[in-house]
Amino acid sequence: MQKVVINTDYGGFGLSPKAVELLFKIKGWHLIRQDTDTGFTHFYKDEISNDHYFTERDLERNDLDLVKVVEELGKEANGHFASLKIVEIPRGVVWEIVEYDGMEHVAEKHRTWR
Repeated sequence: MQKVVINTDYGGFGLSPKAVELLFKIKGWHLIRQDTDTGFTHFYKDEISNDHYFTERDLERNDLDLVKVVEELGKEANGHFASLKIVEIPRGVVWEIVEYDGMEHVAEKHRTWR
């Protein structure tokens, strides 16, 4: 089985600042944290620039380090409006994440024509 992280509530996938910090630590990346007046935090890898801006949406959802962070932190891994869950799917299945208003599920990928 392989583990995949999804968001199970409306709003969208996202990690808490604590989860991002742990992820960077596990990966051995240099973290630069920038807090804003609006309560959001921006993260950068190595330097503050657009090219180094970190967004968890760039992560593969079956990234072993991401899964480890969500397993370790539980609900504390949830970002704004997120309710993260780990689902297990059989190895070898070609899958995709299907999303509606931020709520996600994993589906087996099939051919589609339009």
